[in-house]
Amino acid sequence: MRIVLSSIVASVLALATACSQPDERGGAVGSGQPPERFTIAPDDYHVPFAGTAEDGRKFFLSDELFDVHAADDEAAGFVGLFLWHPDGTFAEVRVDRVERAEGVPPGQAMGGGADDLVAKRLSELGNYKLEPIVVEPFTTVVDGVTFGWEVDRYEDGTYFIGIRPGDFIVYYEPWDGLEYDT
Repeated sequence: MRIVLSSIVASVLALATACSQPDERGGAVGSGQPPERFTIAPDDYHVPFAGTAEDGRKFFLSDELFDVHAADDEAAGFVGLFLWHPDGTFAEVRVDRVERAEGVPPGQAMGGGADDLVAKRLSELGNYKLEPIVVEPFTTVVDGVTFGWEVDRYEDGTYFIGIRPGDFIVYYEPWDGLEYDT
């Protein structure tokens, strides 16, 4: 009986230690702490363009960004290219304002119909590779609008990272980029 209890205690301690160790993204697994890094994985929904540029920089490109705080008569969409250095630290944001399609509800993400602009931004990356990237969250203000990946908390204390502007992608633990809320 003593051996069984010792094994159980050792297993529980090992599990507790493992859950408190930092993972490769900088946050502790299951710790409830804000992450220093998170993963953005390309998909066929809201994240079609995430990966590594020819020069090693990490990137995320979207034509679905929109200012949720703009008045209806000022509604604007944006094509945004978010760039990080090869080590995942924030580098810069390149933003272009585009018109939102008529009839799109104010809080709904929808492509800006700016295919030529998206193609131009992709060409600036050289030979790029679509792949999951591990990067730090950041925000920066361009022309009075906040762009980036903002760390915030729900009322229950749970951390999340939401895209800005638009709030249409929200990542949460385990920060692996495989699942997000929209």
